[in-house]
Amino acid sequence: MPMPPDTSPAPVTVAHIKGEAELMQALAIREVVFIEEQHVPEGIERDAEDALAYHVIAYQGGHAIGTGRLVKLPEPPAGQSGTWGQIGRMAVLQAHRKSRVGSLLLTSLEEEARRRNVTGIMLHAQLYALDFYKKHGYQPVGAVFDEAGIDHLEMHKRL
Repeated sequence: MPMPPDTSPAPVTVAHIKGEAELMQALAIREVVFIEEQHVPEGIERDAEDALAYHVIAYQGGHAIGTGRLVKLPEPPAGQSGTWGQIGRMAVLQAHRKSRVGSLLLTSLEEEARRRNVTGIMLHAQLYALDFYKKHGYQPVGAVFDEAGIDHLEMHKRL
């Protein structure tokens, strides 16, 4: 009897972005998710932090499917101490959501933050993603605010 074809999805891997070609793949994912899906103005989706940030990219079956970045903050959020980082620009292509890609990206960015002796992470979570971040130990801080026409909450996590 022939073996049935393997229909399990290819494993997802997360890697540090090295070089301009990989960064362009990450920016393309962000363009699809933020600019096309969520109508974030193109002029604010990319910023000066992209040149300084630590970026990761998720691959599945040779295709780039998700990205995120870590930026070191110049000072900790109000009421906090130590060295803080900000995780942002988390984006996963629609067909790959709900398959733990976001968790893999977030964990990878947190591991890099620890390697850089960051003691806390701050992020701006879209409201629909609050439960995702709460599951990963983030706590909401303050009131809802508008960023790029989308409601967000600031969230913190000590590492």
